Amino acid sequence: MMPGAPQLTTDEVERGYNNRAAVAAHAQWFARWAAMSAAAFASERVVRDLRYGPAPKETLDLFLPRAPARATFLFLHGGYWRSLDKADHAFVAPPLTARGIAVAVANYDLCPGVSIAAIVEETARAVAWLARDGRANGAGADRIVVGGHSAGGHLAAMMLARDWRADGFASCPVAAGLSLSGVHDLRPLVRFSGNADFKLDDAGAARLSPALMRPTTDAPLAIAVGGAETGEFLRQAQLMWDAWPVNRPAGMAGPLVVPGKHHFDVVAEHADPGSALTRATLALF
Repeated sequence: MMPGAPQLTTDEVERGYNNRAAVAAHAQWFARWAAMSAAAFASERVVRDLRYGPAPKETLDLFLPRAPARATFLFLHGGYWRSLDKADHAFVAPPLTARGIAVAVANYDLCPGVSIAAIVEETARAVAWLARDGRANGAGADRIVVGGHSAGGHLAAMMLARDWRADGFASCPVAAGLSLSGVHDLRPLVRFSGNADFKLDDAGAARLSPALMRPTTDAPLAIAVGGAETGEFLRQAQLMWDAWPVNRPAGMAGPLVVPGKHHFDVVAEHADPGSALTRATLALF
């Protein structure tokens, strides 16, 4: 049975979901992401702006290990489906390429120019491209793990709830997923100020909520969140963990809560080879 939507006032929704208002230093973290990404572009083997689909922003940057890739991590950036760019997130690649894993950091078209539903379809095209054409471009197509931060975490989870037969696959081509600070029940966002761009109604929000859907695969889905995030993001992490028991990764007793990290510094943990987030990501391979 579908769980009821949380009964939140408009002010509570705004406090729970407006991450830039919750973290005064968010602009400093955007600058830090950019600096870390510039360093990654300078040090890594990367093919930039590979096209995976026909829409304007359907491109990805593919970071390649020195030896033939044994697998691929597709990373989907956050920004509430309406902002940010793959170029700001190259920093996720080095700890994985060092372990023989190719990393595809994807762009997608943004709200309000397109709907969230359209972005889900673009994400599926990125997965399909990696499964079909990744090997020819140096990626490892035998094991594809899809992960993302915030809106990207939502998109990653949606890939495990998709009927891939319509895309020409006999089964889900995604071997595992990672949702970091993801929004898994979109119904509260109907009352969020950002809905001026999302244009969600109650029914549309429910249709796009992986926590209200059934997975189409038993592929593991790791859930992570910063311990200093808003209560709503902590709730969303636990909600997704509870919703899909069949997809819980071996060795995880619950969502990975990264102590002391807020919505913008938690994703930087991907750049640390020894972080709990990086270890949890590597475990999916």
